[in-house]
Amino acid sequence: MKTLLSIGHGYSAQALARLLLPQGWRIIGTTRSAEKADRLRRQGIEPVIWTGAADDPAFAPALSEASHVLTSVAPDASGDPVIAAAGAALRDARPEWVGYLSTTGVYGDHQGGWVDEDTPLLPGTQRGLWRVQAEAEWQALGLPLHIFRLAGIYGPGRGPFAKVRDGTARRILKPGQVFSRIHVDDIGQILAASIAQPHPGAIYNVCDNDPAPPEDVIAHAAALLGLPIPPAEDWDKAEMTPMARSFYAESKRVRNDRIKAELGVDLLYPDYRLGLAALLRDGD
Repeated sequence: MKTLLSIGHGYSAQALARLLLPQGWRIIGTTRSAEKADRLRRQGIEPVIWTGAADDPAFAPALSEASHVLTSVAPDASGDPVIAAAGAALRDARPEWVGYLSTTGVYGDHQGGWVDEDTPLLPGTQRGLWRVQAEAEWQALGLPLHIFRLAGIYGPGRGPFAKVRDGTARRILKPGQVFSRIHVDDIGQILAASIAQPHPGAIYNVCDNDPAPPEDVIAHAAALLGLPIPPAEDWDKAEMTPMARSFYAESKRVRNDRIKAELGVDLLYPDYRLGLAALLRDGD
């Protein structure tokens, strides 16, 4: 039986699990809380409560039984916490396939220009720099690694409709600003395609076909709901948290040719219009 160890089993990994479980896969998911463990168990996942410490005995048995490993854990100023705690154990375990969920933030700002997997990594934020360093740490382990650089994620429970309905959605306009996005179900199918067709050392951009200004997405969501389009706010005058403002520090369009050519992926939601329509149809 194929067994996936999903480290930090979160939103994107759950989309993969929904595809693998019906195929007979065993999935072990790590979490830090008993409450989340109960939720994973109800989803058919075997939960392992792992503190993230190197001496936590819960991790070693799960790793020893895994044929495949996916990590969704974000790095911080100290580096990648999974490698710090279990890098040597992962190297010794030699799983068949390893996936690391990174971000398109590694490319930095391109003022709306296009980037692909061969674009030099010039992150302009601290989080982007940490991701570049974490990718390098994972590559240095010598595992059959596959890096997935995810664009902005949306999907059930993470669409714009709730904020549009309650009047908290904001249309912040910054000239030339554009983002790439990806529906979580497409993340799941891209990961599954890589598992079925492994290419150790591969790096994939995970995004749809239609980079777009963020205000366009909010306006379209409002139109789908038949509600007024939120008023526009100038970016330079808008009150925003430092975290929110940092997302507007970079503008780029991300190419996804490799997932199509190498993995044969046919996106379920090639643009945000189709993705939002599906969310609304399914009751989001």
